Amino acid sequence: MTDHYNQTPRRNAEFIKPPNLLKAKVGSGGLSEEILDKAQQFLENNTVDFLPLAEMYLDGVTKGIELAKDAGPADDAEYTIATMLYPAMQLKANGGMFHYPLVTDIADRLIQFLEVIEAPDIEAVEIVLAFHTTIRAVVHGRITGDGGKHGKELLAALNDACIRYFEKHPSTPLEMGEEG
Repeated sequence: MTDHYNQTPRRNAEFIKPPNLLKAKVGSGGLSEEILDKAQQFLENNTVDFLPLAEMYLDGVTKGIELAKDAGPADDAEYTIATMLYPAMQLKANGGMFHYPLVTDIADRLIQFLEVIEAPDIEAVEIVLAFHTTIRAVVHGRITGDGGKHGKELLAALNDACIRYFEKHPSTPLEMGEEG
């Protein structure tokens, strides 16, 4: 699979790390190997149910989808996209920690799609809805791990839908000075 579906990103879904004021007051130093090992064991043996957290983020994506469906020409497309992008980033970040790397992979492709679409038109929203439905099915089906052959097929189908979208809606090059 290609990054960003061979499109130029129009926005960047990177986390902005704010200054850690507490750490600045306390000072820095490393963590002992023992603490790191305990943290790693906790992550590997984590039995917390991912479903409620995933549902919260999926509900966020749903709100973004509804906002996009109701959006008019005067509405802020960047804000609308961000309402779908933020919860997708959370799904990507949390999927692996809760033993759902397939959710992480699907959410990553959704993020790459949202980073490059020009505006959330109806066809783009349908694709976001397909990602949403797929992630919900993976979580509700308790499909941990990479999903095997079926997981790869799901990811490929979503990827193909995005590629078809960009074949139908070729990206317009970004103008000089336009953020991307």
